[in-house]
Amino acid sequence: MAHKYVNFISDEHLLNCIGNLHKAYLKAKNNVSKKSFYTNKVDSIKLTFDAKFNDINEDDLIQSEILRQIDKSINNSIGTFHEQILGGIEGYEVGNLSGFDIRAVDNTLFADIKNKHNTMNSSSAEALFQKLARYADDHKKAKCYWVQILAKGSFNEHWKGEINGKEYGYRRVYHMNIV
Repeated sequence: MAHKYVNFISDEHLLNCIGNLHKAYLKAKNNVSKKSFYTNKVDSIKLTFDAKFNDINEDDLIQSEILRQIDKSINNSIGTFHEQILGGIEGYEVGNLSGFDIRAVDNTLFADIKNKHNTMNSSSAEALFQKLARYADDHKKAKCYWVQILAKGSFNEHWKGEINGKEYGYRRVYHMNIV
């Protein structure tokens, strides 16, 4: 296994992940145009206020919205990139729509990964906590993580607190931020 770039995955795997991300960038740029813009759901009231309050003409406004849609697709692809990178570490695998993003093949770790652009409302946070707690219940040796990539500070702590008026805490459920 060659390690020219990083020491935890092969160079071949890293370059394959980067290649997949590049394809996602190209696809996102090719899938959104002025013509397809009008077929997507667009908040026309917001766009009207944006145009008037920010003194933006219609063509520039549409172009900025197209770029926003491309950026949203790219952010999703960056999340997939993170999963693919981590899934290439020996002993770990990508969840592939199985309810987790990454797991240790021996079921000692489950992780849900969010990048800094993915904000969660309280209902999403509650559902994620409950999901991770179920994995911990089902796999007695597992540690389960909500991992935020590129958050404002690094930490790794038990995830506990009040969500939607209910108190949550579980000894093998963690919240981790990685800068």
